[in-house]
Amino acid sequence: MKVKVYSTPTCPYCHMAKKYLSQKGVEFEDIDVSRNREAAMYMIMKTGQMGVPVIEICDKFIVGYDPNAIDEALKECVQE
Repeated sequence: MKVKVYSTPTCPYCHMAKKYLSQKGVEFEDIDVSRNREAAMYMIMKTGQMGVPVIEICDKFIVGYDPNAIDEALKECVQE
């Protein structure tokens, strides 16, 4: 399963999202968009949003920290 979290070091919701994924045992790649301009531009292109966190789960993008949406995307990803 491919999971990426686009985040910044100072974002409290980013920390909450990463903690939530960790508690569920989900491995993810943490991408700091404050240091990685290319990743930031990709995130904006895909979502139209500049805010973080953006969580990419199997090509589905979740903007913000939304545990229900995360769980749904994880479930859909496993079924694929």
